[in-house]
Amino acid sequence: MIVAGSGPWEQRYKDLKSNRILVLGSMSLSKLHAFYNAIDIFVNPTLRPQGIDLTLTKAMMSGKPIMASRFPSIKGTVVVDDEYGFMFSPNAELLLEALELAVNEGPKRAAQRGKACLEYANSMFTATKMALAYERLTIDLLAFVAFDRIEDEDFAWLIHSFNFRSCSVKGTNWAGIEEITEPVLETHSVENEEKNELDLPAFHEYTVEQLRTATSGFAVENIVSEHGEKAPNVVYKGKLENQRRIAVKRFNRSAWPDARQFLEEARAVGQLRNIRLTNLLGCCCEGDERLLVAEYMPNDTLAKHLFHWETQPMKWAMRLRVALYLAQALEYCTSKGRALYHDLNAYRIVFDDDGNPRLSCFGMMKNSRDGKSYSTNLAFTPPEYLRTGIVTAESVMYSFGTLLLDLLSGKHIPPSHALDLIRDRNLQMLTDSCLEGQFSNDEGTELVRLASRCLQYEPRERPNPKSLVAALVPLQKDTEVASHVLMGIPHGAAALPNLSPLGEACARKDLTAIHEILESIGYKDDEGAATELSFQMWTNQMQETLNSKKKGDVAFRHKDFRAAIECYTQFIDVGTMVSPTVFARRSLSYVISDMPQEALNDASQAQVISPVWHIASYLQAAALFVLGRDDEAQVALKEGCVLESKKNATA
Repeated sequence: MIVAGSGPWEQRYKDLKSNRILVLGSMSLSKLHAFYNAIDIFVNPTLRPQGIDLTLTKAMMSGKPIMASRFPSIKGTVVVDDEYGFMFSPNAELLLEALELAVNEGPKRAAQRGKACLEYANSMFTATKMALAYERLTIDLLAFVAFDRIEDEDFAWLIHSFNFRSCSVKGTNWAGIEEITEPVLETHSVENEEKNELDLPAFHEYTVEQLRTATSGFAVENIVSEHGEKAPNVVYKGKLENQRRIAVKRFNRSAWPDARQFLEEARAVGQLRNIRLTNLLGCCCEGDERLLVAEYMPNDTLAKHLFHWETQPMKWAMRLRVALYLAQALEYCTSKGRALYHDLNAYRIVFDDDGNPRLSCFGMMKNSRDGKSYSTNLAFTPPEYLRTGIVTAESVMYSFGTLLLDLLSGKHIPPSHALDLIRDRNLQMLTDSCLEGQFSNDEGTELVRLASRCLQYEPRERPNPKSLVAALVPLQKDTEVASHVLMGIPHGAAALPNLSPLGEACARKDLTAIHEILESIGYKDDEGAATELSFQMWTNQMQETLNSKKKGDVAFRHKDFRAAIECYTQFIDVGTMVSPTVFARRSLSYVISDMPQEALNDASQAQVISPVWHIASYLQAAALFVLGRDDEAQVALKEGCVLESKKNATA
């Protein structure tokens, strides 16, 4: 059995732990096509009434027979002939009978049924039928607008999405539908962004040991942030074995006493996948340990760029983009049933490699079943939360309003003070002086109006994420300019400062130069190694271990890299002493011996031993370049350069 798609039942199939069931999860369009082509019969096991099911239709259009539950709503739409597949009454026993019947018929009969399905599906979706369907839709929408059953802004979006030309009510003068090319930033972004193929793995449950290795033993040097009084946590940066950079949030033991609740929350949030989020990649729940694993965002938080900027203040166009992307993130989450976000603030928005803002997935995790959340500052807390202690979807909109004020003012102004300034029409006091000349009065007024709507005292009077997106799209400026340009963030090759000789050698894969530099450095960076070695020399076994290392050094010096690998391996396998330099030397020996993956593993191990050692990052870059993984190599090269600069600054 091959199970496609995501949802609660996806996990149920996984929980069966059967080697006869393959659970694929959410798939890209190309993989979905491959799925339909690979199967013999498509089964929709839904045991409830439903109308025409698009998944069944896709299967039929792929020339596959189908199996569906016997309800009038389906009987009258898709499965109208027994030739197309199998029907079963909505219970497990009859589903099993239908499956056995399909198996007994065999593949030849299934192919005949599939051909009939394809012919029927093609007859359903002719140009004439589709044109009539769109015409009916337009007439129905006009009726809904007339009776105030649909919002004006929703209808405007629908009309904007398609240009209906020369259509009459009776359908005799229909000339077709012409799609309009949308601007870069689209109003209906949730569906479009969801279709974007993200290079992300499925949600995974890690072990503590895996995350300990990824963060170099939860090293202090890898701490990104520490916060939370009532739910203390520390966020570390790290790197998995496959070189994927991650952020690991480690909770205090008291934060999640209920392990089952933690796993349920993490798995639910882990199903979300969107370009506007820092997506949750996995979690760990072992003993008292509670950890979350997310995508790593290297370019700081909105708070840093807005309140504590160093080189340039954030431009007006970028502030508008932040507001839109955040609204799109909330719209996507709402569409997936995750409308609640806990303590939304400028520290929850982080910037990715391209300088695009993303909403942290960590804020979607609550640690109580009644929805209670922790607020950082009562002055910025929704009024209803002060009364009830409950976070609602409307509370999130209030917090969005405070973020709009942050973007407008460049300061963290309490909403009550900001509303007083708005009532007094004192917008000059509310606006960041660094933005002078970058926007018109109308643009500023519109953003203030939107913030005021979000900050309404009555929750029901606040807008929803969809209307926020619709309001923010027309305000966008410089949409053709990349975010990293607006932010002044170095990007690509420009992101690398002046490289040291070792960095340059790794960038151009000059293995001879790398060898010369490592040989000249020796063991200077093995902190405390000399003392430990002298103590270990008391035993014959340790003497043999040291002899292996010395023989490896001699072979390395004379460029006998196969011998160096053998001797260093003997030293490492004993395990009584850990030396990052030995791993670095064996890493280079592996590269020169055409074993780049082994070289990458050794360079990564050197970084585990010494998290801030720039040479480990440089050697990872060299191995990645040889493996053809240039994008990852550039990241490792940049990390090495940053670490080396920090080391030189403190020397």
